[in-house]
Amino acid sequence: MNPAPHPRPAPGLPGRRGLLGGLLAGAALAAVPALAAPAHAGARPAPATAGPRATRPLLLGTYTSEGGGGTGIGTAAYDTGTGALTPGPVITGVENPSYLAPHPSGATVYAVAEQGAGAVTAVAIRPDGTYEVLGSRPTGGSGPTHLSVHPSGRWLLSANYTSGSVAVHPIAEDGSLGERTDLVTHSSPPPGPGQGGPHAHQIVTSPDGGHVLAVDLGTDTVYTYRLDASAGTLTEVSRAALTPGSGPRHLAFHPGGRFAYLACELDNTMVVCAYDPATGTLTPGPGQSTGTGSGVSYPAQPVVTGDGAYVYLANRGHNSLTRYAVEGDGAVLRLLDTVPVGGDWPRQLALSPDSSLLFAANQRSSTVTVFGVGPDGSLTAAGTPFPAPVAVCVLPLP
Repeated sequence: MNPAPHPRPAPGLPGRRGLLGGLLAGAALAAVPALAAPAHAGARPAPATAGPRATRPLLLGTYTSEGGGGTGIGTAAYDTGTGALTPGPVITGVENPSYLAPHPSGATVYAVAEQGAGAVTAVAIRPDGTYEVLGSRPTGGSGPTHLSVHPSGRWLLSANYTSGSVAVHPIAEDGSLGERTDLVTHSSPPPGPGQGGPHAHQIVTSPDGGHVLAVDLGTDTVYTYRLDASAGTLTEVSRAALTPGSGPRHLAFHPGGRFAYLACELDNTMVVCAYDPATGTLTPGPGQSTGTGSGVSYPAQPVVTGDGAYVYLANRGHNSLTRYAVEGDGAVLRLLDTVPVGGDWPRQLALSPDSSLLFAANQRSSTVTVFGVGPDGSLTAAGTPFPAPVAVCVLPLP
């Protein structure tokens, strides 16, 4: 079942997501209570096939208000050589953590609370590997679906999908969040075909750190802002207009910083965009095929390997991953192939820090699938799908 996902109010609002009932509960993830008292501490290789292996932590986002959903942020460990996942306890006391983002220091992770009264939550990663919830702050909007940390580590940026706004929160020395310093609503241009209003879906900082970009699915626009690093306020400097009704959702920058790859979920395309670091101007090119054939496959999110050689795209309706080769120093994407994701409705992708593993969070099958990434960018399934209740975000930590 692949119902059109837009418009989509957050949990607790009418018509949200329409997921299948009876999803896997991920019982292997045992809940543990969050600690109460705040405390805080400060050329891409092929997948490893021999020699010593290590395990690293991995976090899982879910919907706590969804039937069959999780009870907080799931935790696991992944084998850096094989990609095998081992379940860990759940970080409870975090509501609807549908997207996760790390602090550059590695000492804190942040989660949205995708619900009517949107919020963002800070979670400390303690030196002994345990986690501690530091508290939440309201985003000033509803249904936040994305957040990211400014490279300075001083500001948390979040996108409120349902209300079509973006917010800024200060980050304290201990990783906790202060009161919101700005909230900008996308009041123009008018919503695109079939949209009831703006729907901010992503907010990221450009690789040079000079600008903040917000992707709005409802207005078919990418807004570029300059962030005042002292006051934590956003000033719009540019807009990029996408094809009306295309539904831009998520973009990912090439490491060279001059190009970005934008998934448009409603017209089933990938768009290569030129980026000018001096002005913050994003210039979209024509929509390109996702390799999924006719019909709408609701592409969700692109990711780029650390060396900038390959781009992968999650296709929810097609339940596949598209592989592109990057050419022309980032200016060209060449479609190579699509492979089955091994799950249902791949909502989000993540690469391991060395780009040797690719993780896919499959929302409707409540699983995470793992792939080894070859030197030629080819994907090879690694093991069996890992149970994770309503998996909507996967975050491998370094």
